[in-house]
Amino acid sequence: MVPSEESQLVPKEIESAADEPRVLCIIQDTTNSKTVNERVTLNLPASTPLRRLFEDVASKVGYVNGTFDLVWGNGVSVADMTPLEQSSDKSILDAGFEPGKKNFLHLTDKDGEQPHIMSQESSSTDDGTQDRFIGPLPREGSVGCTSDYVSQNYSYSSILSKSETGYVGLVNQAMTCYLNSLLQTLFMTPEFRNALYKWEFEESEEDPVTSIPYQLQRLFVLLQTSKKRAIETTDVTRSFGWDSSEAWQQHDVQELCRVMFDALEQKWKQTEQADLINQLYQGKLKDYVRCLECGYESWRIDTYLDIPLVIRPYGSNQAFASVEEALHAFIQPEILDGPNQYFCERCKKKCDARKGLRFLHFPYLLTLQLKRFDFDYTTMHRIKLNDRMTFPEELDMGTFIDVEDEKSPQTESCTDSGAENEGSCHSDQMSNDFSNDDGVDEGICLETNSGAERISKVGSEKNSLLYELFSVMVHSGSAAGGHYYACIKSFSDDQWYSFNDQHVSKITQEDIKKTYGGSSGSRGYYSSAFASSTNAYMLIYRLKDSTRNAKFLEAHEYPEHIKQLVQKERELEEQEKRQREIERNTCKIKLFCMHPVKQIMMENKLEVHKDKTLKEAVEIAYKIMDLEEAVPLDCCRLVKYDEFHDYLERSYEGEEDTPMGILLGGVKSTYMFDLLLETKRPDQVFQCYKPGEVMVKVHVVDLKTESVAPPISVRAYLNQTVTEFKQLISKATHLPAETMRVVLERCYNDLRLLNVANKTLKAEGFFRSNKVFVESSESLDCHMTYTDSQLWKLLDRHANTIRLYVSLPEQSPGSQFKRTVYQKASGDSGNLDEVCERVKGSVGNMKSVEAILEESTEKLKSLSLQQQQQEGDNGDSSKSTEASDFENIESPLNERDSSASAEHRELENQIQISDPENFQSEERSDSDVNNDRSTSSVDSDILSSSHSSDTLCNVENAPVPLANGLDSHSITSSRRSKANEGKKDTWDTAEEDSGTDSEYDESGKSRGEAQYMFFKAEPCAADEGSGEGQKWLMVHVDKRITLSAFKQHLEPFVGVPSSHFKVFRVYASNQEFESVRLNETLSSFSDDNKITIRLGRALKKGEYRVKVYQLLVNETEPCKFLLDAVFAKGMTVRQSKEELLPQLREQCGLDLTIDRFRLRKKTWKNPGTVFLDYHIYEEDINISSNWEVFLEILDGAEKMKSMSQLAVLSRRWRPSAMKLDSFQEVVLESSSVDELKEKLSEISGIPLENIEFAKGRGTFPCDISVLEIHQDLDWNPKVSTLNVWPLYICDDGAVIFYRDKTEELMELTDEQRNELMKKESSRLQKTGHRVTYSPRKEKALKIYLDGAPNKDLTQD
Repeated sequence: MVPSEESQLVPKEIESAADEPRVLCIIQDTTNSKTVNERVTLNLPASTPLRRLFEDVASKVGYVNGTFDLVWGNGVSVADMTPLEQSSDKSILDAGFEPGKKNFLHLTDKDGEQPHIMSQESSSTDDGTQDRFIGPLPREGSVGCTSDYVSQNYSYSSILSKSETGYVGLVNQAMTCYLNSLLQTLFMTPEFRNALYKWEFEESEEDPVTSIPYQLQRLFVLLQTSKKRAIETTDVTRSFGWDSSEAWQQHDVQELCRVMFDALEQKWKQTEQADLINQLYQGKLKDYVRCLECGYESWRIDTYLDIPLVIRPYGSNQAFASVEEALHAFIQPEILDGPNQYFCERCKKKCDARKGLRFLHFPYLLTLQLKRFDFDYTTMHRIKLNDRMTFPEELDMGTFIDVEDEKSPQTESCTDSGAENEGSCHSDQMSNDFSNDDGVDEGICLETNSGAERISKVGSEKNSLLYELFSVMVHSGSAAGGHYYACIKSFSDDQWYSFNDQHVSKITQEDIKKTYGGSSGSRGYYSSAFASSTNAYMLIYRLKDSTRNAKFLEAHEYPEHIKQLVQKERELEEQEKRQREIERNTCKIKLFCMHPVKQIMMENKLEVHKDKTLKEAVEIAYKIMDLEEAVPLDCCRLVKYDEFHDYLERSYEGEEDTPMGILLGGVKSTYMFDLLLETKRPDQVFQCYKPGEVMVKVHVVDLKTESVAPPISVRAYLNQTVTEFKQLISKATHLPAETMRVVLERCYNDLRLLNVANKTLKAEGFFRSNKVFVESSESLDCHMTYTDSQLWKLLDRHANTIRLYVSLPEQSPGSQFKRTVYQKASGDSGNLDEVCERVKGSVGNMKSVEAILEESTEKLKSLSLQQQQQEGDNGDSSKSTEASDFENIESPLNERDSSASAEHRELENQIQISDPENFQSEERSDSDVNNDRSTSSVDSDILSSSHSSDTLCNVENAPVPLANGLDSHSITSSRRSKANEGKKDTWDTAEEDSGTDSEYDESGKSRGEAQYMFFKAEPCAADEGSGEGQKWLMVHVDKRITLSAFKQHLEPFVGVPSSHFKVFRVYASNQEFESVRLNETLSSFSDDNKITIRLGRALKKGEYRVKVYQLLVNETEPCKFLLDAVFAKGMTVRQSKEELLPQLREQCGLDLTIDRFRLRKKTWKNPGTVFLDYHIYEEDINISSNWEVFLEILDGAEKMKSMSQLAVLSRRWRPSAMKLDSFQEVVLESSSVDELKEKLSEISGIPLENIEFAKGRGTFPCDISVLEIHQDLDWNPKVSTLNVWPLYICDDGAVIFYRDKTEELMELTDEQRNELMKKESSRLQKTGHRVTYSPRKEKALKIYLDGAPNKDLTQD
């Protein structure tokens, strides 16, 4: 359908402008970020050829015709659309343009190349900086774009395209903008590019995929020669050993620079380029300390690859105004005095000294890193400093070079480090990476034979240390993340360009000044934690030296291996272009085929060139569907098909030589139809399918056998009458038309009898594909009212019957029950197959099914009453033994076995459902292993996992909770008020909470009464991969049957009453989901769904499955699962504890007495309300399905006696020892702070006036680092009661830390602090505590020299 916005009519004055209709074309240029919001409108006569449309568009936008494509833009992705034919003389009306409507087109790149701008127009454009753009594009964030981004005076010819700049962009893989910025900078560095080109790759020695220098060579060649707007960097990152996940990691561009240079040095060892990085980027400085008393100086030589410049001195509100200021601060010495005095080797004592740095040598390419990322120690957050810092276009470094005589008589000590430099040094945090090479490789040598000569040389060097800026790497965003791009000056034409991923554009010096930074308003040092701005991050300068400044190699100057590489890449690009051309002319359409042998519908995709004929396409489809062994080629043909309606639209007789492009209506991204590869037997003839016909699937119904035959396909016309249609069916089915009844299934369960002879099929509701049932017997049924007839009932049953596959338990539950149930059938324990065989032969003496069910129902009701009586006598709803139930049950099979077939057991329409109350039990979650005492007669080893409707479990029966276990109906949201308000009405009933509905209303009548449902079950073969010995049933059942009735029908096959097994629906990936609502139907199931039956007693009404965890307050993991138990409505806490005692002893090895432990509320991992022995479930304690509870073992007698008491967990903090004591419980009689302090004073011995306390934060046990607890917690809150802000302690289980306020905090050395920090970090990480704030976990930046990470060594 055409979107509504496109269906607006063109104004009438346009329509009347010519006799013929006009076509309104709206063209959007998507080739450039600046043009994407601009549109060009053309109002053309409908007869205008496509060729003229392209000419008009080219003229309008200023592009060279033939260098761009036009594709449809009516709400369809541009990438999926096929371009219009540029040279076609076909009119725009014939091409699919609609008069009177808006026709949207997208102007796109042609073959990946950006449109060429008409030279005469481009030469005349000079719009200054009005349409300039610098910064990330709006789709990545609007930061950094100018206010004139979309100009009203828009001109296409003002766009700076790739062909105009001459440069190619780099595609951002996801978050690789930092990499793109560095690669473009290296590419635009003549000395680096030329040196890289001189290196020759030896394929015999190394894999090209993992060779970093070779992949950089390829990338640079493509950047220099490609006709594309942007190229991929995936080959380069693959050579780094990165996978696709690395593309989603943003790193620091300076860090990448260091790591990449190190990797290149490793790869270039023992080659001509071995020292290239040091020659270009390495400088030297002196780190010295000079005694102020004797002048003795100790020093060492360090190397650096970049100079890190501080934006703002630590603790200062004032930033350095310029790079020059920051450089002076970098070499500004500091005085070591007072406690920081320096021990002088000559004076043999501690003396005041001067410590500082001096530059000895500057590299040819000077890299300055502006340290905009800092750390706020008050908030523990990373921050970005957006202060303004200017940098000159030309930087004179002569003022920063050291001219002192370093070898003066007073200088006795010299340290020359012996390791190569691998990172940058810092003014206040010096790198430990040094170089043993004191020779100078840039001609600025400071090591000469005589001091006078050396000083003279240095003086001359100072005059030549003039650097010019050529690269600014800009960061836009905050410390949490952002976007990098590069502003680079070309040494070829001295023009500045913005390299912003795939977009390259010209910029000016004014644009460079916009990257100085600057924050509005008055800010403190750490006020910009989340400020976002666009500013320079790395600056690269080149020494101005006419004798050394290189130019880029020209094509004729390339080494031979680079010329070969250029040729190779061009051929690959041409091949890719040809492949794209083939793709553009390939029709891709869905292909279906009903396999003639397997009789399954197969689906595939047919890809055929538009010029291939229908005959050739049939051959391709024949091979795709792999029919060589099934049917000859001449027994196949392609027909137009609608898979959604299962409708054969037409066949293509006589068009075997017609090109597929014509048959399919051209090359399109999507087609409104499919193709079907139709097959026939050699003796058959293909039927002709004409457009306009409708397809009808005819099912013949046999009332005698109550069967519905497979469909026969018939084609009819919508204007046919019902009488004519019957005659058509009569020919196909050989049934008499006179007595024929035809029923149309218009939609699901809508069965319409076609009884008006002269009514047309269209009027009856026929559509493309239809389904009818026909019956033509001469029985009396045809004279009955349709809805009362046997035909209607049979079709109704047919429409609602589904086929399910039921997996039965692998083992029978127990011999006692089996003997009772199957005694008359088999005489021994036997299995299902034996039972089926035994029963199979006694069909002749079949007893009335209604009678069987009535008898079994009465017996089960009687049994239920006996159970209830026994339970009443015992006074305990959960202690009745099920063993007697098994012995006393007289199964319906006892009588049925001798007369009914168990293998083909059919409970047809005559079966009346009447669920005994004992069977309409509440289904709720079970445990991994059913530990209920009441199932003692069932072997616990075979009781499988089961869970509530809130729990998913996989095939291994491991529960995967959908929720975190929190009890949404907390019993203690106002626990303390409960003691005063008396008995509270409970709203959380068993039915509401569990999601299980009762089958009975108040009068006890079954809601399912008088419903007749179909059920048929028979054994079937097990699926592949299912366990050995596992039995399957194929069940045909009316999906309107309730789960309760369905379970009853399965009883004879499972071998236990329905209350002792559960039904699990199996979803994709073998996930299982328990069905627990007994009164819900199977309407959500569909054909061939799988069901798993698991043994385990289903809960009775008012019972709840409860997970019991042990609370271990002083253990590393305070929450330990013990077992599953069953609590019942009306049971007291003490009764439930009595129930737990034997289970704890048998399953957990805990031999406890009833007064040695307590139960308490569990919310996630937090202990809550202590349950008192006299509390009653559902009256005092709200209980729900999937409930969880803590069991806590007591050290002594229970102190909690009343609801008005409050139990808190206290923990002493000892600052002098930097340690926390174990938890101790404190029971308070009120919520008074004074009472809490008194109790804490009693247990600790701290004087009352010195007690300070604070509430713990987070989840129990409220872990906190000992380095943070003393100052981070809110100590000694100014409150008198605990239940007010900021404490809000209203329930048991709160954590209270306390301390002696007179106890001094231990003073730690740096070593002790670091050691303690490591221990605390390790401890807290094990408990899941977040040690420090981090918006996301950063992955270390690594480049793997062998092309792939060693997983054993690199796992973090």
